[in-house]
Order: sequence, then structure tokens, then C-alpha cells
Amino acid sequence: MSQRLEVIEPASPPPVWAALRSEAFAAARSESALASLLAAVILNHKNLGDALSYQLARKLGDQELRAMSLRDICEEAYAKDPSLVEIAGADLQAVFERDPACKGYVQPFLFFKGYLALQTQRVAHWLWGQGRETLALYLQSRMSELFQVDIHPATRIGRSIFLDHGTGIVIGETAVIGDDCSLLQGVTLGGTGAERGDRHPKIGRGVLLGAGAKVLGNIEIGDYAKVASGSVVLKPVPAGCTAAGVPARLVNCPTCPEPARSMDHTLAETVYDYVI
Repeated sequence: MSQRLEVIEPASPPPVWAALRSEAFAAARSESALASLLAAVILNHKNLGDALSYQLARKLGDQELRAMSLRDICEEAYAKDPSLVEIAGADLQAVFERDPACKGYVQPFLFFKGYLALQTQRVAHWLWGQGRETLALYLQSRMSELFQVDIHPATRIGRSIFLDHGTGIVIGETAVIGDDCSLLQGVTLGGTGAERGDRHPKIGRGVLLGAGAKVLGNIEIGDYAKVASGSVVLKPVPAGCTAAGVPARLVNCPTCPEPARSMDHTLAETVYDYVI
């Protein structure tokens, strides 16, 4: 009796990568001046990890650490931890879904410094975990120089993160950011003094941090909370609440269901006593 062979269909490419390539083809046809750039950065690669390695190396390479060496470092990180590529795709989708100025995936992949800075930090974080701290700090320095975003390599950051504009974002060593968060320009997650140890904020899932928001100290911002633009937060914020002002006070509990996804910066007029 003949053995029945099972035919396994090849896996389809991840939707984000397929969409990115499709957009790149269309852009190359419509704007011939950028065709070679689109080919080199996106179309000549087989998957998102290869393209992202090339893009980060192209941006970050300098006389001290050449682009080819940086590309090797990124490829090593992605090969040993494939989840980094999956997360990069989730971050790219978060930009597309939450930024009304974003027309597709090519824009952030090529041009948005918030996205590129975040992917640089993710590689630096992997290096930090491997004990390669000097190289990780080098990437942090290049990130700061190129993108005006300064995130310590030890910072733990979840998936589907959106750094809108990026300029001026500063995040300290022991900060933690949960999944699905959105941070606008000028956000600081910092300490309150020169003490060492665990000294930076812990940001829950789905939190929206408005432009110029400062969250200082080892405090918790609860899931789906919101910090209004320009606020200085020195005390914990309960889940689902909004903090606004200098120093910040609670202004509405609960806030909208998923502020980081809706990018809803509106505030209620009711002000509550701030109780820890």
C-alpha cells in the first residue's frame, strides 16, 4: 500500500512584512528618485529581520563602528532571539494604527525616529542581557545622537509600543514599560535623586503618556492610565485613571478604555483628591 504524503503549504509572510514590501514596490514605481533606496532597504531582503538589520546599520554606522559590523550585530541578535523581529513588526503596526499622519508601513520604517530609536534600544537591551554592556551603551549613545531619544539599554519595554515623534524622550535604567503603551515627545521616565538601585517608574499596560509628561521615581502607573501633556507625576496613578498638572492630580477615574490605542488626550473637569 502506498504511503499517503501530506502536502504542507508554505507559510505566508507576516502581514506587516507583506504590506511593507507591497508599499515599497508601489512607492518605487511612483517615485523613481527613491527606487534605489527602497530596493536597498526593503525590496532586496527576504524578511523583516534582514531589512531591519540593514536599516539600523545604515543609520547607526559611523567611523568607529562601521555599518557592516552593526549589521552583523543586529543579525546575531535577531537570529538568537527571533521574538525581537516579531516585536518589531508589532511596533510597526502600532505606529500605523495610532498615528493619523502615518499613511502606511514604509513611512515609519524609513523615516520615523521614534520607531528606529525603539528598535535600536531593543538590540541594545539584548546585548545588555548578554553581558556586552559597553557595546549596548555605545548603541544608546548613537541613538541619542541620531534620534534625540535616550533610552537606557537595561530598560524593559513591552511590545506594540508607539513613540510618537520621539524627540526628547528620556527613559532611565530601571524603568519598565508594559505592552501597548504610547509615549509622545518629551516624555521623561526618571529618578528623583542620586540614589542607586530600583529608582525609575513602572508603566502598566496600555498607558498613554502625553507630550512633555514627567514621571519621576519608583512609582507605578496602572494599566490603561493616562498622564496629561506637561504633567509632573510624583505619586502612583491607579489603573484606568488620568493624572494632570504640576504636581499631577487625578482628574478622571475611569478614563477612556484604551487611551494608548485611541490616543485620546481629553480630560474630564472633575478633580479628585490624590490618595496613594
